[in-house]
Amino acid sequence: MIFNALRYYWVAAKGYRLRPWRSPYLRWRIETFFGPDAAALDAAGFFRLLWRERARLRRFLAWADALRRL
Repeated sequence: MIFNALRYYWVAAKGYRLRPWRSPYLRWRIETFFGPDAAALDAAGFFRLLWRERARLRRFLAWADALRRL
């Protein structure tokens, strides 16, 4: 599972790998998944959201990996 997360992160955070909360693509994904309030997160809010929603994110990563394998 950790490799799925790293693979998705590596592709999704291209250009923003050290600052994923600033990535336009990740901000868009977070906004569509959690609502418009989640789009304006800073670093602490971003990691707090990831921790709080880790079960949902784990299911999303499993789904993204299944699509990649197709």
